[in-house]
Amino acid sequence: MAQAILNRIAGGDSGAVQECLKAYGGLVWSLARRMLRNAEDAEDVVQEIFVDIWKNAERFDPSQSSETTFVAMIARRRIIDRIRYAARRISPDSLEDVLAEPATRTDQTLQTSIEANEAAKVLNELRPEQRQVLQLSIVHGFSHQEISDATGMPLGTVKTHARRGILQAREMLGLGTSESTKEVTA
Repeated sequence: MAQAILNRIAGGDSGAVQECLKAYGGLVWSLARRMLRNAEDAEDVVQEIFVDIWKNAERFDPSQSSETTFVAMIARRRIIDRIRYAARRISPDSLEDVLAEPATRTDQTLQTSIEANEAAKVLNELRPEQRQVLQLSIVHGFSHQEISDATGMPLGTVKTHARRGILQAREMLGLGTSESTKEVTA
């Protein structure tokens, strides 16, 4: 029974550990690969995630969330920690590479700046509710539930504004729609 896996881990059942890996390994791995660019980082973070899951299994409360949500939340937090850590690390580029390609780096910075300006313009053209939801989500990192709590909008309305806002922004930027958009906003 899937609902009892975390409770059994918390109770010391070693067989439940394998069940947990089997039941949630695909979910955790897909989140790691989607959010991290480097395969080695994804492998490392998957191991860290399962250690966290096992350490925190006793905190799982089925009245608060499903096991899948609990596992996904731990995974998401650990992956975000990894991304933040990677952003703080010194670049592995050698000094010669940095000195040899200053124009390329400036071009990338300029391109990023142009794209950010385009995205900001598109965001300002969205309906106020969509803009508010997307700003809270993208800029401030709020979850849909946190946006709902902060704005007083029903959770379903928040999700609808997020989805429609992203689809409209993609269309305005000439990116069209794709399956990845459906996954991100669902």
